[in-house]
Amino acid sequence: MRNALFEAGAGRIGKYEHCSWYTQGTGTFLGGEGTTPARGEAGREQRIAELRLETVFPEELQEDVIAALRRAHPYEEPAFDVYALL
Repeated sequence: MRNALFEAGAGRIGKYEHCSWYTQGTGTFLGGEGTTPARGEAGREQRIAELRLETVFPEELQEDVIAALRRAHPYEEPAFDVYALL
């Protein structure tokens, strides 16, 4: 994931590249009818060890960075947030 985002232009702060922050946690989900979870099974609540990744990118790269995230992420529906930094 990190490399895909970095290749799309994320993670640059000044003269530094590959800048990110991540922490371990537990993700939970319950896949409904018609889902094909990458881990676990539909119709059964799952608890999965995950990493939360945060990085930065210029606003003009948002479309490319989100597209890279969707291509690289193993989940059918990846969860992500985008916050504007002022």
